[in-house]
Amino acid sequence: MDVKKLIEEYRCGYGLLLDAIEGLNEEELRFKPSPDQWSIHEIIIHVADSEMVSAQRMKKVLVEESPVLESFDQEAWAKKLRYEDLDRETYLLLFKLLRSSMVPVLEGLNAEQSKRVGMYTDAGPFTFRQLLEYRVQHVRGHLAQIERVKEAYWQNGCNP
Repeated sequence: MDVKKLIEEYRCGYGLLLDAIEGLNEEELRFKPSPDQWSIHEIIIHVADSEMVSAQRMKKVLVEESPVLESFDQEAWAKKLRYEDLDRETYLLLFKLLRSSMVPVLEGLNAEQSKRVGMYTDAGPFTFRQLLEYRVQHVRGHLAQIERVKEAYWQNGCNP
């Protein structure tokens, strides 16, 4: 996918997330397919937290020479930050603002900037373009996860 299409899909991420949860009630949003799987509510909090960390990574790659990038333990964040107790609307707004703040940066990219590299301590080098591709894929993956949770809700005989 070319960079312009990546940026456009990145820009649309918030709307896609809202569309995926439109019309769901609190029971559906809080339903867990199993004790070790996230609810849609927790997925939304995770997507926003991941975006916060990733926006910082992308900026580091754009402005620092070969910055060190660190991964985070998403399961630990969900558990220790008590995602189930956090305000979903606040995190949706956070996701929207992070994406909105990055779009002008992305639109101003040149070919050389998309080749800049950061180094993950656990996964090696990543170009800026790869980081951007991952942001797009990350939302796609969680949209699919939300659909699986909705399907599991209905398969368990739950009624909204």
